[in-house]
Amino acid sequence: MSTLTNKVVLITGASRGIGAMMARYMAKAGAKVIVNYVGSQAPAEEVVADIKSAGGEAIAVQADISKSADVKALFDAGIAQYGRIDVLVNNAGIMITKLLKDTTDEDFDRQLNINVKGVFYTLREAATRLADNGSVINFGTTIRRLMVPTYSSYTAGKAAVEQMGRVFAKEVGARGINVNTVSPGPTNTELFTKGKPEEAINRFKALAAFNRLGEPEDIAKVVTFLASDDAKWIDGQDIAINGGVA
Repeated sequence: MSTLTNKVVLITGASRGIGAMMARYMAKAGAKVIVNYVGSQAPAEEVVADIKSAGGEAIAVQADISKSADVKALFDAGIAQYGRIDVLVNNAGIMITKLLKDTTDEDFDRQLNINVKGVFYTLREAATRLADNGSVINFGTTIRRLMVPTYSSYTAGKAAVEQMGRVFAKEVGARGINVNTVSPGPTNTELFTKGKPEEAINRFKALAAFNRLGEPEDIAKVVTFLASDDAKWIDGQDIAINGGVA
C-alpha cells in the first residue's frame, strides 16, 4: 500500500485514538507524518517511534490549535522538517456533553475554541501554505444528525466545521486542493466511551447496521483514501463513516 508516497501529512490531535491510528495507517501508505499533540507528549512520541520502527518517517510537534500563534508555529515546524505540507487532517477536538441548560459559558467557549477556532486557524494557514494539489480532511460527526440530548454545543461546533469546509473548498480549488469533511459515528475511543455506562454504549451499538461501534481503523482507511490522488474529484463533501447509523 503506497497511495500516499511522497506526501507530507499533518494530523492535529494525533497522539491518541483516531488521530494516532490515522498517523500509523497513513505512514504505512507512504506518507511522512507530522504528529501534533498539545499535552500528551509521551503518547505522541510513541506513535512516532512506532512509525519509524516500521520504516516510516514522522515527527511529533507540540501545538495548541486553539491559539493562532501555535498553529503558525506548527506549520513552520512541519515545513522546516519536510519542505512542504501536502495534506491537513483536522482531527483534534474535545467533547463536552451536558444538557444545554447546564452548559456553562466556560464549557461552550472551550469547546468552540478548540473544535471550531482550531479548524479556522489551520485552514487559514493552509490557504497559503498547503502545497498545490493538496488535500484537507476535516472532522465532523454523525451525532449532529441524531439530535441526542447533551450534545448541543458539540454538534453546533461540528456543523460549523462542515460548513466552513464547504466554503473553503471553493476558495482553494483553483490551487488543486480538495476539502472534505468526514463524520464518524459512535467510535470505540476514549473520547467517546469515557464516562458512558455499558447500557448507553449498547444503545449506540444498536444504531449501527453491524451492531457494533466503529473502530479507529474504520475511520483511518477512509481518511487515507481521501488524502490520496484517487480522491481528487471528491470535494466539498460531508462523508459519513458510521456503519449505517444515520
